[in-house]
Amino acid sequence: MRIGTGYDVHRLATGRALILGGVNIPFDRGLEGHSDADCLTHAIADSILGAAGLPDIGHFFPDTDPQFKNIDSLQILALACVEAAKLGYIVTNIDTVIIAEAPKIGPHIAAMKEKLAEVLGLPGSAIGIKATTHEKLGDIGKGLGIAAHAVCLLSPKG
Repeated sequence: MRIGTGYDVHRLATGRALILGGVNIPFDRGLEGHSDADCLTHAIADSILGAAGLPDIGHFFPDTDPQFKNIDSLQILALACVEAAKLGYIVTNIDTVIIAEAPKIGPHIAAMKEKLAEVLGLPGSAIGIKATTHEKLGDIGKGLGIAAHAVCLLSPKG
């Protein structure tokens, strides 16, 4: 078995949808980035790639490449799973933490688990999603961005 970690953070900006875990969350701002900027899904994808000993998502989806502009991060996650599978691994479970002052994440966790489970090929019970604030400390604490940490366990196929 192999363990990987991932982390991602994006600044909040007006005029963008807030997508976390593949779910559009009603909010007055969204995450700024080249893709849909889904920091939760990015952290999960990086944890999978890291567990497999592969480069991060920036290697596979560089933000300098216009073909990836506004890409759905669930596609990035699917690719991470494919890359791990090429090396003989499957995702066994995921555990995550979203760090945000607002909006409230709890009401959206079930929908996030459903979306992520579909892409990862896992039951929702194998995906942990927790949320916390940054206790008003730093830029995230001031409500200027959202971050996510993820841990992945890969197992050999078969």
